Amino acid sequence: MSVAGPPGPVMDRDEVDRALARLDAEHEAIETSLLALQDHAGRRLLEGARLTGVTEERWAATEERITLLWAYFDAYAGALRTAHDVRERRRWPSRDDLVELTGLLRGDAVTVAGGSASGASPALTGPAKLTERFTLEELVSRMNELYAHSLDMVVAADAVWSALPARIDLLAAELGRTRQLAHSVGVRPGEHPAGDDLERITRTLTALREQVVSDPLAFWQRSEGSSAPGGGRPHTERYDREARALEEVRREIEAVLTVRQDAEARLGRLRDVLSRADRTLAEARSARGEVLAKIAASEVPAVSGPPTALQEQLAAAAEYRRFGQWHRLSPLLESLEEKAEDELLRARESLTAVTAPLAVRAELRGRLDAYKAKIARLGHAEDPFLIERYDAARRMLWSAPCDLRVAEQAVLRYQQAAAEALAPKVPQQGGPTDRTGES
Repeated sequence: MSVAGPPGPVMDRDEVDRALARLDAEHEAIETSLLALQDHAGRRLLEGARLTGVTEERWAATEERITLLWAYFDAYAGALRTAHDVRERRRWPSRDDLVELTGLLRGDAVTVAGGSASGASPALTGPAKLTERFTLEELVSRMNELYAHSLDMVVAADAVWSALPARIDLLAAELGRTRQLAHSVGVRPGEHPAGDDLERITRTLTALREQVVSDPLAFWQRSEGSSAPGGGRPHTERYDREARALEEVRREIEAVLTVRQDAEARLGRLRDVLSRADRTLAEARSARGEVLAKIAASEVPAVSGPPTALQEQLAAAAEYRRFGQWHRLSPLLESLEEKAEDELLRARESLTAVTAPLAVRAELRGRLDAYKAKIARLGHAEDPFLIERYDAARRMLWSAPCDLRVAEQAVLRYQQAAAEALAPKVPQQGGPTDRTGES
């Protein structure tokens, strides 16, 4: 190591001692940081891992940086020892000593072999220089830069390795439990979509873990605007997507399990609903015959037969339950429950439509008797004209077949006659009116 002339004014003894104290503190801090980097768990993992992709490329460059960093540190430590040796020659240094110390502490007195102009490794920046000269301050700045780059890469890889593989392993364990559960209820690949999903998730997680282990930096998302080493976070989009997919499959498997637990009760309810629909349709068919026999000039809608397709599906559901094919039973039960309720509603609507003429006749009968009771209550029960009108309407309503249109007119005539009988009497010239002609 050669020493050039002093750069600028010659330092005095106090300036030299303060500079040496500051450089000693920097030396201790740099050494501590380098040893911590050397012992960093992420660095040890990077050294022992089979790396691929961007991590392999960056680690090769980082190893060269670290090698260069130690070379710079050794040169820095050597220059500092030389400065201490000169300072310790005598208690009160001579002017020659101070000139030499000024050159060592402030001049570009540190020569490093095999570096590069940028402070990075030759492989990163192109052809290497045979030697480089630095001031101690420049060398500290260069070491800080190399250290920050190296630590950033090591911390990023370690953060990904600390976060993702463990989470993937936990998800894989949950996947294994879900696969066992799925197998127990007959959800298998090629037979049920959920089984195919489980196979796909298994393949994806296996490949994901292999890539995370070999290329962790492919899963590192640097924070915008952050200059601190390791500023960022692992991005987990692929993991999160598979976790959501597994949760959906798990819910589907739980639905199948629920079917297994209450399949008999649901099948019983289905049988009951379809039986009620059958009875309602039978009642509608019987009522249709009665309407056709008792009501004239009325169109009565046809009544369909029993839902044989639903009965066949119900029998298939019972077979699925019998042989434990829960993955097939689950969607069939859901479909059958909806269709059975629709069938019962259709049967009730059919019965209502068929019996509508009987309901009209019953309403007319009730209206006729209600007016008769009102007339009797008000003292007109013996009115021959009202009796005649009542008997005419009653014969039409209680005869078969009943013409509802004609019967309704007869009831209206009786209502009108009753209303007239109950209206207050107004004296009129010309004598009483003969109501028999109205008929």
